[in-house]
Amino acid sequence: MSNAVQTEKGVMMEVATKTKAKPAVSLGAAFEDEIQSARVDAPHSAAPKFALPKMEVPAAFREFAEKGVSQAKESYERLKEAAEEATDVMETIYVNASKGTTEYGLKLIEAAHTNTNAAFDFAAELLSVKSFSEMIELSAKHAHKQFETLSHQTQELTALAQKAATQTSEPIRARTHGRS
Repeated sequence: MSNAVQTEKGVMMEVATKTKAKPAVSLGAAFEDEIQSARVDAPHSAAPKFALPKMEVPAAFREFAEKGVSQAKESYERLKEAAEEATDVMETIYVNASKGTTEYGLKLIEAAHTNTNAAFDFAAELLSVKSFSEMIELSAKHAHKQFETLSHQTQELTALAQKAATQTSEPIRARTHGRS
């Protein structure tokens, strides 16, 4: 059995009851029988049934809401794809930068080793000189040789730095040229 109940705000609600509903003064009183039957000691434990008022949503509003939800989903997907792509690019950049830095560091260690050996060799040769002119000649020869060595090392380090910079920036360049 169901009865219509009007609330204080004037909304009509349909209330299902087992027994005939008593005239209610308030909304709480209208559901008193339902609450009584929902108790543990009651013969059955059915929850009260609330009927919502039927409201028609205008088609234009429904279309607007559906379009908004659809656009939000599309925007989320684009944002998600862009974030994943940016993460991949950053990972590649870090890997390339790490490789380039390692190569550069190893080349620096190699240059330091070469220069240290040259300095010790020069010191050993200086101990064997017999005259001042021989020492000047040996020093000039060593300075010339070290200048060539340092020039060559600088070229190698510059090339490695450029290579590392190019490899590190390549994923960014590829991404920006791919969008153009």
